[in-house]
This record gives sequence, structure tokens and C-alpha cells, in this order.
Amino acid sequence: MKALVLSAGVRPAGYSLPRHIVPIANKPVLEYVVENLRDVGITEIGIVVGTGGQEISELFGDGSYLGVSITYIQQDVPLGLAHCVRIARPFLGDDDFVMYLGDNVLADGIGQIADEFARLRPSAQVLVDKVEDPRLYGVAEVDENSRVTRLIEHPQEPRSDLAMIGVYFFTPAIHAAVDAIEPSWRGEFEITDALQWLVTHSGDVRARVYSGFWKDTGRVEDVLECNRELLMGLRTDIQGIVDSESRLIGEVVVEEGARVVRSCIVGPAIIGAGTLVEESIVGPYTSIGADCRITESGVADSIVLNEASVHNVSGIETSLIGRRARVGSARQHRLVVGDGAHVELAA
Repeated sequence: MKALVLSAGVRPAGYSLPRHIVPIANKPVLEYVVENLRDVGITEIGIVVGTGGQEISELFGDGSYLGVSITYIQQDVPLGLAHCVRIARPFLGDDDFVMYLGDNVLADGIGQIADEFARLRPSAQVLVDKVEDPRLYGVAEVDENSRVTRLIEHPQEPRSDLAMIGVYFFTPAIHAAVDAIEPSWRGEFEITDALQWLVTHSGDVRARVYSGFWKDTGRVEDVLECNRELLMGLRTDIQGIVDSESRLIGEVVVEEGARVVRSCIVGPAIIGAGTLVEESIVGPYTSIGADCRITESGVADSIVLNEASVHNVSGIETSLIGRRARVGSARQHRLVVGDGAHVELAA
């Protein structure tokens, strides 16, 4: 079995970094995706990339450091998920494959659905979950045996609350389906339409409800929620230097080359390699990237990306601070600061 990972989407507002490689708990979102695939024995991975493809390929290379082989597939125009399957056909051949949206975090992996697909081998199997507003998703209607009877993209009057959440298992039967469909009202080749074509033509399409934590990381608040969830699995590991005047409370990771000086770190929290935390308080659910400077400040429930600096800020909470950004102030703030920004906030 192969994997097709879709990573040709948009960037977060104000950031030059593709959202698929925004670090969560100091690890790019795409790395969690690749690890989930590797953990179910899939090592041949095609990554569909768009304008951010060079940054993704520079980060992951050929995938060997993660124990996989990565092939990059360029999508010049974003024409939908089914279009990704079309352009990836030379890579996929006639193998079964899993299609995985590269900005989705599934904290408990995909082992159960992979096992079920291997055992039953339906034409297609989709991962679903109950959502509050199905109108925002592709929605599956299923019978009592978990067979899909109807699928519809962004329904205005949904008859089901089961949304497809970004992981699809396919046999080669999907290729005839994606070749048969026309663009939707959005001008895209919808994977939902291809799945519906299979249903209409007597294909066996099944749904499995995901029982673990999952999140699409398209919004800042979703990124922060994922950060909290993944940090809860942290175990204390001190590779850097923590001086005698500092305190570590709870599960804290201090990476190699990091220094904690006259500060308090309350876990779960991670301090990236080469970072200095001095005369500061880092609260729980915080990820500080590599080569940052946090001085005379307080940061909690936040993500600070590589090479950023925060100085003389009494409290930053539920914030995302971009790469090489500089923030200085003397009062509390909730911030989203883009890459390279310099922010001095009035007291």
C-alpha cells in the first residue's frame, strides 16, 4: 500500500510558512502525518505540493530520516482532492493507497481503520466523525452496517452529522471514479463526487467513526488546541542547561543547547534547541521553538516559532508568534504575530 499526502493548500494569514509545516509541540504537522503512515507500515509516500513545495521538500528531503521514501508531486493549480488523485496516478499505479490531508492532526493514529480496510478491502473506506455543523464538510450518510449510501459536499440541509475528516483508503477502483466526474460548482474535482460515483455504480464504500482527537489546523485556534493535546503526552527530558535558581514544574522538555536562567517553566511545555529563557515564566501548554529569546516575560498556552524574541511582556497567552518576530511590551496580550514582525506594544 502507498500513501498520497495532500499539502498544496494555503498559508496561515501573515505567515510565509506553509500551514502543513507549522510546528505543533515543536514538530511540523506533516511530520505527524508521515509518522502515522509509517506506523501502519506504509513507507512509499507521495506528497502533493503547491507553491510551498520547495520548503516542504527542503524540510523532509527523500524521507529517509523518518524511515520512508517520499516522492513530490506538483499541483500547479488547486483543482480539488480528486484532481490530486488524477495527477498522482503515475506514482500510485494499481496499488491500494491511503489519501491523507496534510494539515490534519489525528493524535491516536490511523491503525484501526488501516486494519479494517486490510481485512474487508471495500472499494473505499472513509474516516468520519460527528460534527456540530455538517454544512462545513463533506458529509456521509450510512446504513446500519456502516456502508455509505450517499455523500454530499457542504450540504445546505444535511441529513447526517458524519463529516469526512481527511483520511481515505482506496483500492484502484477510485481511478475510474475520478476520471468520470465533472468539476463541482466550486470549479473543483471533489473527492466526495468520486466516492458518490462509486456508490452509484455499486461500489462498496464504508465509513468508520474516529474515536480519538483530530483537528484540521487551518485556523490559529485549531493549531493552539492541537498544541495543547499533543503536549499532554510529553515526558520530562532535560538536554539543555537549567540553572539552580530556576524551577521546572510538571512535564518539561529542554532541548539540547537551550538555557533556562532564573526562570520557572510549568509543564507541559517544551523549550527548543538553542533557546534562552531568562527571568521569565513559561506557563503550561507552551511550545518555544529553536533559537528563541524569552526574557523578563511571561508566556503561556502559546506557540513561539524559531528565532523569535519576547522581551518585557508581562503575559502572553493563547498566542502564535511567527519566525524571527520580535515582541516587546509591559502588559498582557493575546497575539498573532506574523513572521519577521516587530511589535512594541504600549504599556
